[in-house]
Amino acid sequence: LCADLAPGAEPTRLSPGGLEEMAARLAEADLLVNTTSVGLAGEAWTLPLDPLPDRALVVDIVYAPLETPLLRAARARGLRTLDGLWMLLHQARPGFAAWFGRDPEADEALHARIAATL
Repeated sequence: LCADLAPGAEPTRLSPGGLEEMAARLAEADLLVNTTSVGLAGEAWTLPLDPLPDRALVVDIVYAPLETPLLRAARARGLRTLDGLWMLLHQARPGFAAWFGRDPEADEALHARIAATL
């Protein structure tokens, strides 16, 4: 996974952890991925994002709602973000290709089209 995220770069560390230890680790993070259910029903994101470096990317795999409290907080902080719909689109591609014999491109146009239906 590290090689896929940064091909040709120095070896990187991938270190998953729980919310209780994340605050202390954010200052050295280039990527924050929320894989919890926090945000699914609009729950507030309570972990402060201030320690994240300005270069960090924040990803939330929740796609309903598309705009989660975490992504809203990250954008307010000026960080780059990706919503969970991107994950869903890329997960759907192999099944779609198997059923219909065509591999759809998961691009901005498809994202916008599906987002409009959520």
